Amino acid sequence: MHIILSPQLRDDALTVSKASDVLTINGEPFDFSDLPDGATIPAGEVPCEWIVGTVERVGGDLRLTLILPHGPKPESWQAFPEPIISPEDGQLDLPWDTYQETTEEEVVGGKRVTVTTYRWHQSPTVDSTFIPAPEIEEPGDVEA
Repeated sequence: MHIILSPQLRDDALTVSKASDVLTINGEPFDFSDLPDGATIPAGEVPCEWIVGTVERVGGDLRLTLILPHGPKPESWQAFPEPIISPEDGQLDLPWDTYQETTEEEVVGGKRVTVTTYRWHQSPTVDSTFIPAPEIEEPGDVEA
């Protein structure tokens, strides 16, 4: 199997799993096992918005193009993705958007804000910042 990824700015998500010549795209199976060698399914004939262009079998390999959704600022691995060649059965490892998770923890004298950044095929990075609590003026502390 040879899958070309075509990046596109989209808000929706894509999950794809493979079992032999069956691709399950966002929960819907598409079985290409009956496509003989040398045959082509014309663009638009497969009822799936994620498959663009033709689907063909060349030298026994299924070849197709999938839309790869990404956010407004794609990383290089999304903007210029490598094709997926001969993937094993199971969930496909598609490039995904970088995202962050922020947590706040009350600590003595203020709070600690931790931002964890997750990037495809990279270890998470963690940045932590201490924010001191604002000083509260006591009623007797005001100068006259």
